[in-house]
Amino acid sequence: MVRVAVIGGSGFEDPDLLRDPGRVILNTPYGEPSSDFLTGKISGVEVVLVSRHGKNHTITPTQVNNRANIYGIRELECTHIIATTACGSLNEKIRPGDLVFPDQFIDFTRFRANTFYGEFNPGELKHTPMADPFDATLREAMTREAERLNLAYHADGTVITIEGPRFSTRAESHMFRAWGADIINMSTAPEAILANEAGIPYAAVAMSTDFDSWKEGEDSVTWEAVLDIFGKNVGNVISLIQSVLPAI
Repeated sequence: MVRVAVIGGSGFEDPDLLRDPGRVILNTPYGEPSSDFLTGKISGVEVVLVSRHGKNHTITPTQVNNRANIYGIRELECTHIIATTACGSLNEKIRPGDLVFPDQFIDFTRFRANTFYGEFNPGELKHTPMADPFDATLREAMTREAERLNLAYHADGTVITIEGPRFSTRAESHMFRAWGADIINMSTAPEAILANEAGIPYAAVAMSTDFDSWKEGEDSVTWEAVLDIFGKNVGNVISLIQSVLPAI
């Protein structure tokens, strides 16, 4: 049985999206998850929805309890995870409103619990491979559906996750570009790391909302600008998720 966890929140709290809706409250060894787990069906596929920053977006990026979120997803026997995220573009070719399906990440966070393994059991070392952290099959399915829906998309890219909640300085933005990052957000790490530790195939759809701080002749990123672009294009992300679920 396929059961897909969709992590994100914005646009997915609409009760009309879910058939046979339900709600699960879980306690975990890692504390409370960001939100209750909403269950139901989208496009005939069982789903679990998780609001990463809480129902009213009150949880800062650093304070998101990623371990509790991923632990709960595993407890609910989800077979796949699709994460949705807003991002800034560090690449001239990635325009505001474009979708990106990253294949690599750079973890530039500092203060987040980023592993389930606080200690090793004797004789049981846990060093999780992370060379290819995003599931190729999920990414390919989303690429095919984006093409079919005639959406502007990029089939791969490197996302760098910063701590936040502040945006980058101009110098940092140029540095991240020099490192080879294509997009920037505050959510992929350690979420992707923990999903891999939990053994759940994970992929992300990132919506570009701005050019961060590097691009001359463009206004530096503001939260108001992010919300404006996101609000205008979130329907594309929802359409993609609805379309790709039966293909998983």
